[in-house]
Amino acid sequence: MGFSFQLQHTDGEARAGELVTPHGNVSTPAFMSVATQATVKGLLPEEVESLGAEIVLCNAYHLYLRPGVEAIARLGGLHRFMGWSRPILTDSGGYQAFSMGALRKVDEDGIRFRSHIDGSEHRFGPELAVANQRGLGADIIMCLDQCIAHGVSKDEVRRAMDRTHRWAEVCYQTHQASGAADEQALFGIVQGGAFADLRDESARHITGIPFPGYAIGGLAVGESKAELYQIAGQVAAQLPQDKPRYLMGVGSPEDLVECVARGVDMFDCVLPTRVARNGALFTRTGRVDITKRKYADQAEPLDEDCDCYGCRNFSAAYLWHLFRAKELLALRLATMHNLRFILRLMQEMREAIIDDRFNDFQRGFWDAYRPTDEAARQDQKNKWLKARGG
Repeated sequence: MGFSFQLQHTDGEARAGELVTPHGNVSTPAFMSVATQATVKGLLPEEVESLGAEIVLCNAYHLYLRPGVEAIARLGGLHRFMGWSRPILTDSGGYQAFSMGALRKVDEDGIRFRSHIDGSEHRFGPELAVANQRGLGADIIMCLDQCIAHGVSKDEVRRAMDRTHRWAEVCYQTHQASGAADEQALFGIVQGGAFADLRDESARHITGIPFPGYAIGGLAVGESKAELYQIAGQVAAQLPQDKPRYLMGVGSPEDLVECVARGVDMFDCVLPTRVARNGALFTRTGRVDITKRKYADQAEPLDEDCDCYGCRNFSAAYLWHLFRAKELLALRLATMHNLRFILRLMQEMREAIIDDRFNDFQRGFWDAYRPTDEAARQDQKNKWLKARGG
C-alpha cells in the first residue's frame, strides 16, 4: 500500500480528509505528536496511541546524530526501533539547523553544522536529507529547506527561498531515482517569510513540482498571530485541493483552530508537551499554571470535561503536589493531559467540518478560550531564538 489523500468534506475553507500510508490511515485535520528522538517524552507508544494520536513526527537531524541512520536501518527501521506501528513523518532537519545559529553555515550545497552533542562537523545537502529519511523508513518525509528568521531583509528571504526551490528540485529527483516514491511520500515546502509576493512565488514554484503533499514552512519564528494566520491562509489557498497541506511547527490551540479555518490539514509542534513539563496545562478557557498555590486545595479534577487519565483519576491538588515535589509522574500526567486536549480538539474540529457547523465551533471556542498574552509569547520566543544564536 502506497500513499494517497482523499478530501472527504469541506465547510468553508476548513477541510476533513484522510491520509493513506503503508502504516495505516490518518484522519485530518491532524496533529502530529512530536517524538523528536524516537520518543514522545515520558510516554509509551501505546499511551500516545490511546490519547488519539494516529501519526507522530520524528526528526532526522537528531536521529542522524544519535544513534545514526545506519544503526536504525540495521535494527529494522524507525517503526520497529521505537515500537510505533502507525504512520511516521520525519522532518529533514532544516529547521534544527536554522535554530543552531552560529553553529551552522548555509551555502548552495547544503547546511554545514557542528553537532550540539560533541561539536563534530557535519553537512546536510538535499540528497543526503532524502537518503537519511529513506534509511529511517518514515511514511512521509520532507525536502531540505532553508528556514529564515523573522525580521530579516527581503533580499535575505528571497535568497533563502530560491535556495529552497533549488533544493526541492534536487530532493524530488533524488527521491524519484531511489525507487521509494511509491511507498514513501516526499512533501515540498513553501517559504517566503512574511512577504506576500514571495509566498505567492514560492507556492507557484513548489506546486509546479508534483509532490504528493505540500508544507508551509518558515512560520512560528517570531511573527505576530495576525501575520501567521494571514500567511497560512494565503498559501493554503494556492495549494492543490486534492493534496494534503501541512503547516510546520504550529500547535497552540488557538492557532490550530484558526489555521484549520484557513484550509490547513496537518500540524506539528513541541509546544503542548514542552509547556506541560513546566506545569502549563490547557483547558477550555485557556492555559493554566498548575504550580500556582490556588490549586493546592482543589479537590476536583483540573478539567472536569477532560477524559485524560489524570483528570479521570486525580484532583488538581494532587497534580499541584506532584509538581511541587518534583515527581516524575507530574511530567507524565501533564504531557498526557495536553496531548489529549490537542488531539481531542482536532477530533472535534473534524466532526464539526463534516457536520457543516465549523463556524459555530470556531465561535464557541473563542467564546470560552483566552490565549496566552501575545507580548509574553513573543518575548519567550525571542529569548529562545537568541539563546540559539538565531
